[in-house]
Amino acid sequence: MQPFTVKNFQVRLAASDADLDASQALRYRVFYEEMAAIPSPEVQARRRDFDHFDPVCDHLLVLDMNGGGQGSVVGTYRLLRRSVALQHSGFYTEQEYDLDGVLTHPGEIVEVGRSCVDAAYRSRGVMQLLWRGLADYVRVHEIQVMFGCASFSGTDPTQVGAQLSYLYHHHLAPEAIRPRALPELYVSMNLLSASEVDGQAVLNDLPPLIKGYLRVGGYVGDGAVVDHQFNTTDVCVIVNTDQLTGKYERRYKRLAAEQEES
Repeated sequence: MQPFTVKNFQVRLAASDADLDASQALRYRVFYEEMAAIPSPEVQARRRDFDHFDPVCDHLLVLDMNGGGQGSVVGTYRLLRRSVALQHSGFYTEQEYDLDGVLTHPGEIVEVGRSCVDAAYRSRGVMQLLWRGLADYVRVHEIQVMFGCASFSGTDPTQVGAQLSYLYHHHLAPEAIRPRALPELYVSMNLLSASEVDGQAVLNDLPPLIKGYLRVGGYVGDGAVVDHQFNTTDVCVIVNTDQLTGKYERRYKRLAAEQEES
């Protein structure tokens, strides 16, 4: 994908070890310092969130270019295409979910994860820039399906029982492509009946990332997984990318036309 700039923000893929280091530093601040994930001794010593998947992934970045230089990374997304994963260690999500249905889908697919935005930038459209960059990446690589783990904060699923139940009753993926939590990790999402769930209230309370996936037609897999290291309760999300790319093409064509008229 080609880099692009919106106001003082640049969106591009990491192109150097320094870019990757900055992305991992942001992830450490968000996941470990802010969200109370439990670091390994190596992660704590380096103050970087890293694992063996990082070297083979693409890392989508949003940089604040104010102040000159190379800019500072204020948003990131980790991307792993099937064509790359098959040559290495598979997908991160396979540690929590059976992906057989997803993996039988023809064409290119991509795992998305490690998404985060610096706390000071969450009201400044950075997440939308990541989504626009993701749409560009999907188009360039002709990706038909994207998937990955998305999280609720905390390790007690009953605390998000209404949200999990809403997703289960209204956004469960078609069976043919439905991921399922591994048996030893499986936590039922069907904690409340459909009639017990206030759908509008749940939508208001959903994490922004999960809400974003639903807005582009996303589904969830069967079963939640508690991740004690990251202090989260995870669900597996799967998205057919046609709605994602269509939404951003329409939006930015409209913005371009408005700029030409002004």
